[in-house]
Amino acid sequence: MKLQDRVAVVTGAASGMGKAIANLYAKEGAQVIVADLDVDGAETAVKEIESHGGTAKAVKANVAELKDVENMIDTAVKEYGTLDILVNNAGISDSMEPVGEIDDEKWDLIFDINTKGVMRATRKALPIFLEKQRGVIINTASTGGFNGAHAGVAYTASKHAVIGITKNTGFMYAQKGIRCNAIAPGGVETNIASTMKNINKFGASRTQLGQAVMPRIGKPEEIAQVALFLASDDSSFINGAVITADAGWTAAF
Repeated sequence: MKLQDRVAVVTGAASGMGKAIANLYAKEGAQVIVADLDVDGAETAVKEIESHGGTAKAVKANVAELKDVENMIDTAVKEYGTLDILVNNAGISDSMEPVGEIDDEKWDLIFDINTKGVMRATRKALPIFLEKQRGVIINTASTGGFNGAHAGVAYTASKHAVIGITKNTGFMYAQKGIRCNAIAPGGVETNIASTMKNINKFGASRTQLGQAVMPRIGKPEEIAQVALFLASDDSSFINGAVITADAGWTAAF
């Protein structure tokens, strides 16, 4: 198995891409911390993993809260002795607001979850990785992280920042046995739409232009396969990279 005896923390793992990643990692031999604000969903995900013979533990984690971020990493070490893989997957969307219509509260919330949460979890994991001279960080970015046509201004900016964090971290720690890469999914079947309230009509009308050329919607399990590749030794020479997984959608731009 590709992840035998590795310990992984996956955020946003109660549903969607995070759940699919946690499931696949467990099937490949990893011991997994299933971290999510939705603790009931996380517990359900753990039961599913255990029903297939895997090992996992649910941890309630609001990645916008420093204490929760640090607790999920500490729990991995307490339960399984170490940490090998960190998947920063948790995220929320804006409501398609352009810059002229975003408010400070929404902006701050999106950045706290999508961007600061990534930084804080990575910062907490790094001492463990540096001591071992080995570690893998995988960030869920977005195709909205390198163009302006897929979401509102706050989400777009937050995911551009995630790509920046990924590239900088990959470069900074490249000689320390630590790899940091990102996945940029296109449209995928997840519940992120549930975080979108009061959709901005103008912003949504603009993003529809790009959505019109989307080949298809992806499955969370397809993204999980990319996350498995990046977590495993199969990708040992890949660092600071952003892997686009969108069925060719952004090849049109």
